[in-house]
Amino acid sequence: MRYISTRGEAPELGFEGAMLSGRALDGGLYVPGTVPKLSHHDIAGFAGRPYEDIAFAVVRPFVASAFDDETLRGIIARAYSVFGHDARAPLKQLEANHFLLELFHGPTLAFKDFAMQLIGQMFQVSLERSGQRVTIVGATSGDTGSAAIEAFAGLSNVDVFIMYPDGRVSDVQRRQMTTPKAANVHALAVDGDFDDCQARLKDMFNDHAFRSEVSLAAVNSINWARVLAQVVYYFTSAVALGAPHRAVSFTVPTGKFGDIFAGFIAKEMGLPIDRLVIATNQNDILARAIRGWAYTKQGVRPSISPSMDIEVSSNFERALFWAHDMDGAAVAGLMGELSNSGSFQISPNAMTALSAHYDSGRADETTTSETIKSTLADRAELLCPHSAVGVHVADEHIARAPGSPMITLATAHPAKFPDAVEAATGIRPALPPRMGDLFDLPERITKAPNDLGALKDIIRKGRAA
Repeated sequence: MRYISTRGEAPELGFEGAMLSGRALDGGLYVPGTVPKLSHHDIAGFAGRPYEDIAFAVVRPFVASAFDDETLRGIIARAYSVFGHDARAPLKQLEANHFLLELFHGPTLAFKDFAMQLIGQMFQVSLERSGQRVTIVGATSGDTGSAAIEAFAGLSNVDVFIMYPDGRVSDVQRRQMTTPKAANVHALAVDGDFDDCQARLKDMFNDHAFRSEVSLAAVNSINWARVLAQVVYYFTSAVALGAPHRAVSFTVPTGKFGDIFAGFIAKEMGLPIDRLVIATNQNDILARAIRGWAYTKQGVRPSISPSMDIEVSSNFERALFWAHDMDGAAVAGLMGELSNSGSFQISPNAMTALSAHYDSGRADETTTSETIKSTLADRAELLCPHSAVGVHVADEHIARAPGSPMITLATAHPAKFPDAVEAATGIRPALPPRMGDLFDLPERITKAPNDLGALKDIIRKGRAA
């Protein structure tokens, strides 16, 4: 199994190299050169099996010789042993043909735990084997950072620096990043929005001297191993509703496009997925692009669903790569246009390719709050604001095109966003008992300007401490 860059100029790597590198040297993202296929018989055989067994079957062909079977099974077992539900990703029925996939039973109460716990175990095995030490730098709109810190805290061969937009994450999200005691993890409150944090991360990876100096690695959604881990719950949930004997659809609240792109990979592997529905908040650049408008930045507006307050959807580059028949030069051209002018137009042929898989919808602030309120009243389900965006968009899609069962991804526990939930319902959701002391713990925060040089200095000093 070889991994290639979406921009076509970086060396091909094996799974381990792609995982440890994160971003390719040409600025692109690694994707598998070919997607392994699972047969109808293989998928049907997943029925009734534990999550870990299905994870092994899905992940195994992508890692090839990077981990032997015994090692990979151990990695998967350790990754999901910390989840609070035996099913790991249980389904709950909302309506006759609408289901909620609960992805918030991990240690930080968000879907990012599925990927981060797995990649943390993979990193540890790989680094212990090689004796290498790496510096993980990440940019987060809220959930990736806490999941990364939870997964890597205390590891002796990893230093972790997470940049988040100061004042633009929830109090729970911030405290999950700033209260861990492990000396190897650092939370950097950057003066800017998430796209600023993501841009500085990209700058660091494009600074090859700095990248080499600190052995830079990424665990953001640009890391292929992150996407791969998320493919698994598309299979587990679809099979629970009758796949491969019938097709299902998914609605995914998304900002960076990684979670919904994982659904596309599941479809490429042979899972019968009807539609992949992109759900955005008021920062709706993805919804506009899928509907044929230019992909144009208009400025990020803070919302009650802050993990989706994004305009540069990093993983959309992977979707564009497939839509352009894996033409790296074409993708590099579009990314150059975005960098230079803040906009690009998707060609008619690429638009046709995208439309074969994806639909889209949006929910503004008022609609999101109303959905939280009505879903509790009518369906006895308390949603986080991101999941509410997904449920609203899914309901609209079902009304337009009833047919295959719809699974909406519930991406976070409502207690991660208590202010928004309380404003909508009058109920302030409590954190699980194991996190009950979160607001009593001291915080460690490093304030940082939106400046590449200053951020690099902070990372150098933090590694040396």
